[in-house]
Amino acid sequence: MGSFGASPRRESHAVRVGGVTIGGGAPIVVQSMTDTDTADVEATARQVEELALAGSEIVRVTVNTLQAARAVPRIRERLAARGVEVPLVGDFHYNGHELLAREPACAEALDKYRINPGNVGFGHKKDPQFAAIIETALRYGKRIRIGVNWGSLDQQLARALMDENARRPEPLDAASVLREALVRSALDSAAKAEALGMPADRIVLSCKVSGVQDLIAVYRELAARCRYPLHLGLTEAGMGDKGIVASTAALAVLLQEGIGDTIRVSLTPEPGAPRRREVEIAQLILQTMGLRAFTPLVTACPGCGRTTSSFFRELAEKVSAHLRERMPRWRGRYPGVENLTVAVMGCVVNGPGESRHAHIGISLPGTGEEPAAPVFEDGVKTRTLRGPAIAEEFLRIIDAYVERRFAPTSAIEEPRPPTQSS
Repeated sequence: MGSFGASPRRESHAVRVGGVTIGGGAPIVVQSMTDTDTADVEATARQVEELALAGSEIVRVTVNTLQAARAVPRIRERLAARGVEVPLVGDFHYNGHELLAREPACAEALDKYRINPGNVGFGHKKDPQFAAIIETALRYGKRIRIGVNWGSLDQQLARALMDENARRPEPLDAASVLREALVRSALDSAAKAEALGMPADRIVLSCKVSGVQDLIAVYRELAARCRYPLHLGLTEAGMGDKGIVASTAALAVLLQEGIGDTIRVSLTPEPGAPRRREVEIAQLILQTMGLRAFTPLVTACPGCGRTTSSFFRELAEKVSAHLRERMPRWRGRYPGVENLTVAVMGCVVNGPGESRHAHIGISLPGTGEEPAAPVFEDGVKTRTLRGPAIAEEFLRIIDAYVERRFAPTSAIEEPRPPTQSS
């Protein structure tokens, strides 16, 4: 019989970015990016804080103008005044070498520079402009991410590989050649950075595309050919369900194979939706795969003809909202509470069983069942709820369970659902 679980993590260098470690066996890091005008200091600082509070462990900001570069140290100051210590990454395209040279305070305030080999410079300017950014990073002790993107691929390299492919006895298809161009662009740029003095343990690579199968193929190849930590992300994933599903489909395969040290879910925000949604989805991907834990998870049944009442759905939503509301306080008071699992089930078929598998669960009566709701804690039925106040009573039971189970004086260091082996 085969074993279950993700493949062992691919070995990579450990890159320290601010107070966060990427690679080297460290937990997979969640990161995100602002969409404010970086020159607007208050708006950008406020969004960075929002993303950090949501759980983004690294935040990237666009640095595309002198005004944006001059704003970076002021953004850092505002964040520090609010107690927000999240590492900041500067996203540079076309003029990064110039902005870093003209604004040394910006160069010093950032923790990492993102360099795109496809637009760091063109023709004879490419190498010296790339070198200028590397030299600045070395001067200030900063890390770099060499971030290749399908939409801004180095066209000179792509043409050279296409010409080389055309001379093959059996040419590869165009998509394969372009995938190789992405990988080569990243690896060649990393080699140039090392030749300029950048240590390997200060370099992170990424090769982003917008197609699920292309992303999987590119990162498998990249992972096999280097030991740099890899940043995963499906670029231009899209909006809503499409963006979530596509990102999950691509990242889950790679993470399951042990590939990936930091991730971003590049969702197009729906009108009025908070930017933090991409952070929440990234966390859910990691948590549902069992790779990290961020917040308690609620298991709930989808409903069927046995659950014609909507009460179990309403209770599941109330429980989820209750957990989200409590987590900022619980996180500091109850170590390990992010591992809590709660089940809200709608009928007798799977209700008792699923409730026993969770730390705490409730099995609500389905259509035609006795109007009673047994509650299970650590696999044991502890009480039965009845009447109109079931929701309020169950929320109080959850609070009491957290206090009892996750208080620092608890003898249980790593709580797990009772059916799992320790």
